[in-house]
Amino acid sequence: MTKEFLEKKLQEQGIELNLDYDEFSKYYDLLKEWNEKIDLTNIIEEEDVYIKHFLDSLTLFKIKEFYEDKKLIDIGTGAGFPGLPLKLANKNLDITLLDSLNKRLVFLDQVIEDLKLENIKTIHGRSETAGLDKNYREAYDIGVSRAVSRLNKLVEMSLPLIKVGGIFVAMKGKDLEEELKEAENAIKELGGQVKEIIEFELLPGDYQRTLVVIEKVKKTPKAYPRSFGKIKNKPL
Repeated sequence: MTKEFLEKKLQEQGIELNLDYDEFSKYYDLLKEWNEKIDLTNIIEEEDVYIKHFLDSLTLFKIKEFYEDKKLIDIGTGAGFPGLPLKLANKNLDITLLDSLNKRLVFLDQVIEDLKLENIKTIHGRSETAGLDKNYREAYDIGVSRAVSRLNKLVEMSLPLIKVGGIFVAMKGKDLEEELKEAENAIKELGGQVKEIIEFELLPGDYQRTLVVIEKVKKTPKAYPRSFGKIKNKPL
């Protein structure tokens, strides 16, 4: 996958970044190698990874905060998306990669070591547990997630981790009107408000994407986050 390919796709999105493409190539090689040993992703063909993982992650640079020197947590990072591409694009970001499956974090630690990345770490655990830990609660300027949970559940697992004045960005697909409506109460109760909704196509005519940007305007009440079972079965 050539440097020119990713550069062109980013330009089509109105994004200009000074990337080290060798780092992305090494990341892809490690992803392909480790995916044969552990199940990291169903998307593994080179062009698909560059579009659906790398490019998709980097579209977060449509939001100005991602260019800044911020403390960021990637909630449910999986194989490192979007957190690792964000780090490769902006070395000034201080990034935490959070995931509940330790085998994924073993892979991510290897990528971090091989690429000699600094100010990036992995945490093994669930976001709703981290949100109750004084070391992580309201400790981050930015939270991001490509998790598949519906927004009314996702915000309870995420907003407790964000500082007042910070943002949480949910990376979603299309047709979010109903999901946004049902999440209104949860967002407000947890101390957030919708700041911006950014809709775009990852490729011309295909892959409709939505970035839901939620600003943390007040502290999350101490009662939240609840246990995963309560979040799942009785969303706010």
